[in-house]
Amino acid sequence: MERNRSVVKSRRKPSGAAVQRADLTDALYRAFFEEWAERGFAAISLERVAARAGAGKAAIYRRFSSHHEFAVAAVSTIGLTIAMPDDHGSLEADVLAFLIRLRVVLRHPMIRRILPDLHAEAARSAPMRDLNTQVAKARREQAQVVLDRAIARGELDQAVDRDLALDLLPAPLYWRMVVLGITPTRDQLATEAVAIVAALRASSPRC
Repeated sequence: MERNRSVVKSRRKPSGAAVQRADLTDALYRAFFEEWAERGFAAISLERVAARAGAGKAAIYRRFSSHHEFAVAAVSTIGLTIAMPDDHGSLEADVLAFLIRLRVVLRHPMIRRILPDLHAEAARSAPMRDLNTQVAKARREQAQVVLDRAIARGELDQAVDRDLALDLLPAPLYWRMVVLGITPTRDQLATEAVAIVAALRASSPRC
């Protein structure tokens, strides 16, 4: 009988303190972004983040050792990335689809506040500069899909200046929405797509 009890004990799951619940981690990420958007990164309070998530501060320190580690994990997991659209058959159509997806991301109230603050913090802090670079790199890697499709179709030359192209794709829309605070219409996005395609072709040696 004693042996049976010991077997049951050995099969019990660890206590709640030893288990990091995925739903609580997600709640902490959301609360972290809300706090960041409202107050700026430098003024984030982990106590307030924990309270927003309905948890104790210890739940944060079991997962992250610092504000920066928390930020890296939140951005890497939830991220500020764009789901790339399907192939629409032409460079112009793909660029327009890309801009429509980007507009959805940039019109989110939290993202419109967090991104400028992230850039500001990157100018003051090497760790935040690394995070800013990580976010930019992830976006650029996704946008490569648009270029690869255009090259495969023969719309752009393989020798196209990819760095310039990857700057051109999001830059006008980012400037308008994040810097100026203006959300363009779909017709305006279509005009923007035509201009971007013309610039991409101008940077392609063959076109």
